[in-house]
Amino acid sequence: MSSVPSPASPPRPVPPHSGAPAPAPALKRSLGVVDGVAIAASSTAATTSIAIGMGTIGSIVGLQAPALLLLAFLPVLGIATAYARLNRSEPNCGNGYVWVGKSLGPWPGFLTGWVTLVGSIIFCAYTSAIMGSVVLILAGKAGLRSVAGVALDPTSTGVTTAVGLVILLALAALAVTGLRAAARFQFALLVFEYAVLLGFCGWALVTGGQDFSLSWFNPLEIPDGTAFAQGLVLAVFFFWGWDAAFSVTEETKNPGDSARGGFIALFAMLGLFLFASVAFQREMSLAELIRNGPQALPYLGARLAAEPWATLPVLALMFSAMASVQATLIPTARGLLAMGRDRTMGPVWTRVHPRYGTPAAATAVVLGVATVIALLAVAIPKLSDMLLAAVNASGLLVALYYGLTALACAVRFRSSLRSGPREALLGVGVPAASGLVLLGLGCYLGSSYVTMSDHFELSPDNGWFMFSLPAAIVLAGLAMAAVAKYVRRSSYFTTGRGTDAEAITLPMDRQAV
Repeated sequence: MSSVPSPASPPRPVPPHSGAPAPAPALKRSLGVVDGVAIAASSTAATTSIAIGMGTIGSIVGLQAPALLLLAFLPVLGIATAYARLNRSEPNCGNGYVWVGKSLGPWPGFLTGWVTLVGSIIFCAYTSAIMGSVVLILAGKAGLRSVAGVALDPTSTGVTTAVGLVILLALAALAVTGLRAAARFQFALLVFEYAVLLGFCGWALVTGGQDFSLSWFNPLEIPDGTAFAQGLVLAVFFFWGWDAAFSVTEETKNPGDSARGGFIALFAMLGLFLFASVAFQREMSLAELIRNGPQALPYLGARLAAEPWATLPVLALMFSAMASVQATLIPTARGLLAMGRDRTMGPVWTRVHPRYGTPAAATAVVLGVATVIALLAVAIPKLSDMLLAAVNASGLLVALYYGLTALACAVRFRSSLRSGPREALLGVGVPAASGLVLLGLGCYLGSSYVTMSDHFELSPDNGWFMFSLPAAIVLAGLAMAAVAKYVRRSSYFTTGRGTDAEAITLPMDRQAV
């Protein structure tokens, strides 16, 4: 790989008509703390997690959901501390891929980047149909039943996928043409979502007929150890997505704002989750909460208000899904950009739009791959089952890359063990403990998948099938790492060090994608 100019000695400007090639376009620094909060909070998708997850967690641990959400926040906060420390040491849009590669080795580093990217693409493909379905439900409420002779049926997989892909295209276009505009768009959606969520949950909290109990905050009230572990795994993954703020650190005016945005979003999510869990349990009995499951938030809206006000939670769900998908596209493209400039992936991923200063090529290719997967899922029902199982089993992938990144922090700052108790705790103790907890939870989740079924079946609720999908993603990642090392001969594997942020100005070579 070509030599990389250091931050202390930026590339010299090329004189006009000198005959030398102009430097490649660079990422544009335009974001602040508010933008980081919007991206992190949108990626976490609190409204969707509350709407879909509260009934599920209630079916596992009963009324102790607030206790587990509070308990799960602790290792997640430790992981966030590790991200902030690593980002302060080395701001890079590749974050975990770069940090793990330098501290734990290139193979786990590449795997960290790979599982993040594949999981995000699968999420975008799967969520496109969900977005389309919610849009068609709202269209039906407004009296719109067909367009150009096509019935707008929210139960039709083909129609919902087509509508969702149109929305996905629009979201990708906004992410390419201006990251700051995309972040502000997400912030506007969040304001609406949270206003609806706080309004309905606040009303339920005041008028609910179920007696409040402090035992809801006591995890020791859960008598079954297996239920405790399963509930804790689910509660941890309620918070997944806050790290999206760190993917735009090279586009943030002050790299420290990435960490601030991530932390603000994380604490805001904790408050929303606790507030909503208590409100749901005040308004609904445990049996009602479990029975309504993924429809718990729309059910709450219909129970507390008449139309058209009862439609507001459905609209908030649609906005949450849209913001979450766009906030997933943004870090995915930037992770591929970091891998492309290390030549662990092809150079096409490093192409930055000369006008907008965004990784336009990477965003377009990610959009294309997600679109193909979504369309194939319509044509091949078994592929649709695979997508659903992969989304359900995404906790394994999240545990892997969060856990490895936290351990990378502990390894990189191990010298802080000699700098006093406080530095030793923050630099090594907290990240190491949090990473081990996440990896332990991931191992437990994997073992529960393997033991929940006694045979393999192509079904989204078959344990062996659910385990095989993340396992296949990891194996594919190792194969791609081998290609990067032995075919591309990336220096990421020979020197143990990835490129820095200035590598984006390197000229393209003719390596294949």
